[in-house]
Amino acid sequence: MDPVSVTLLAALAGGAAGEIGKQAWTSLGELVRRPFRSRDEPDSLTTVSSGLTELVGLQQDPADLVRAQALSTALADRAALDPAFGAGLRQWHEQARLVRTGDGEIHNEISGGTFNGPVLQGRDFSGLSFNMQRDPRATS
Repeated sequence: MDPVSVTLLAALAGGAAGEIGKQAWTSLGELVRRPFRSRDEPDSLTTVSSGLTELVGLQQDPADLVRAQALSTALADRAALDPAFGAGLRQWHEQARLVRTGDGEIHNEISGGTFNGPVLQGRDFSGLSFNMQRDPRATS
C-alpha cells in the first residue's frame, strides 16, 4: 500500500475540504480506534503504534508536518501488521484521495503585457488537441 500523503493528512486534520474533509478525518479516527489485531506475536503490539497518539497530535497541530509524517508512518506500520486494518486503510485512502485538499494545487496567473491567442488554465489535462489558426489581424 502507498503511504498516506503527509499533505493530505495535514489538510484533513486542519479542516480542509469542508464537510467532506471532516467526514474523511472522522472516518480515519474511527479506523485507528479499532482494536489492533496483529497477525504476528502479541509482543509486536507493544512496539508498533496504533496511530492514535499521532492522530490526536496532528489534530491538535495540523500545520506540524512532522506530526503528519509520524501519523503516515504509524498507519503504514500498523497496516503491515494488521491485515484487517490494512484493508480498511486502503479503502479509506481511496475515498480520501478524492477529497480536494489543495494537495498538488496549481495557481495560474497571467499578468502584464498584451496577449493574443487562447489561454488554457487548469490542472491534470490529458488527451487534448488544438487545431487553431492564427488570427491574421493579430500583431506580433
